[in-house]
Amino acid sequence: MRVAIALACFLLVGGARPQAETIQLETRNLLDGKIQMLIPTHFGPMSEELIRVKYPKEGRPTIVLSNERGTVNIAVNHTSNVMSPKDLDEVHRVFDRMFRNQYPSATWYRSERTTLNGQECFILELLTPAVDTEIHNIIVVFSLESRMLIVSTNLTKELVAEWLPIAQKMMESIKFK
Repeated sequence: MRVAIALACFLLVGGARPQAETIQLETRNLLDGKIQMLIPTHFGPMSEELIRVKYPKEGRPTIVLSNERGTVNIAVNHTSNVMSPKDLDEVHRVFDRMFRNQYPSATWYRSERTTLNGQECFILELLTPAVDTEIHNIIVVFSLESRMLIVSTNLTKELVAEWLPIAQKMMESIKFK
């Protein structure tokens, strides 16, 4: 009997592999091949209905890929806003101020200008309040073809332990082609 209980506990706790270990990433070309990045193989396009709920404002992302429940997603928006790499510092200040004003209770992890795979950009990473949870956001902004490119990933707070390393890997993999 003790052996059966111990085996059951092992299978439920110690022997079960975390889902994050089984998530496979693949390189996908996005925006007609202009960028590529690692995306979980099981991610597909988010439904238009869910996009309208998650992104209620104008200027919705061009592409939104997510898991089946929509609790983890990657959004790509190649906006019509003119922006060159020399504008990054100013745009960074505007974005930083906007997010701090919109979410005064947010927990900030970073707001920095950097280079990612040879491309100048800035990164904002913060935990923002939502209706029934908190959302961990990673937002990277580049200039692509003299227009603003915003790539973001977000996941519910409950999934941070499992998904944050994967989300970071996805964002760090963004490359221009």
